[in-house]
Amino acid sequence: QVSKGGGVGGIDTGLAVYFFFWYLGNYYYNIVNKLALKAAGGKEGFPMTISTLQLGVGCIYAIFMWLAPDARSTPTVTLDDIKKMIPVGFCAAGAHSSSVFALSAGAVSFGQIVKAAEPAFAALIGLVIYGKQISKAKWLCLIPVIGGVCLASVKELDFAWSALIAAAIANCFAAFKANENKKLMNTDGLKERIGTVGNQFALTTIFAFLFSVPLAVWREGSRWAEFCTAWKTNPAIKLNMIMSGLWFYGYNELATMTLKKTGPV
Repeated sequence: QVSKGGGVGGIDTGLAVYFFFWYLGNYYYNIVNKLALKAAGGKEGFPMTISTLQLGVGCIYAIFMWLAPDARSTPTVTLDDIKKMIPVGFCAAGAHSSSVFALSAGAVSFGQIVKAAEPAFAALIGLVIYGKQISKAKWLCLIPVIGGVCLASVKELDFAWSALIAAAIANCFAAFKANENKKLMNTDGLKERIGTVGNQFALTTIFAFLFSVPLAVWREGSRWAEFCTAWKTNPAIKLNMIMSGLWFYGYNELATMTLKKTGPV
């Protein structure tokens, strides 16, 4: 029996597929992202430059999809629409930069442990800032999530305060991004001019890239000659940076499509 939402036996199979490939993409992104960061020197290397270039890879992919024949329709947004999308782009830049720094400062496992608490941040910010009503069932589901994060953090051998703080900041930005994204999806007129969820994420990525460039210049601009040398001489940086950019774009587009069907929490 297939439901109207494309489900079988009452299960939304499309949503299940989104979740599966979202987490699969996130898994491979974390691996190649850590390899790129490690090859570039880790925390003392170029985390902000790499995070910005990853967004740049996403921008190239998005523009290619608009230019390729019959691939994706081009959005017809106005200047006022762009202003409304700026908060999403800013939060996306903050979430990505903080997350990459967290993964450069500590183990992938530790970064993911803290990132697992993102639903709790989304619920709290949604309730306090956006006035969203969170069901009792969702609050109860967050208890084992938060408890598991605390327990795993205590047992994590590669504990780093810098990674913990950066991952927590990334969670805050991600929570704001999710709520702002959902608000755009429900804005009449704007969602029609954007066209598709894929277009919305593409525009968000472009704005995030533009916000990230000044941060990368400020943090690591004086050492770009050193980064260029490493880029030319170490193939691991180039390959893993490009692959991590593609994986990041792919799984986050799926996350945005999932948000369309569900909610920030």
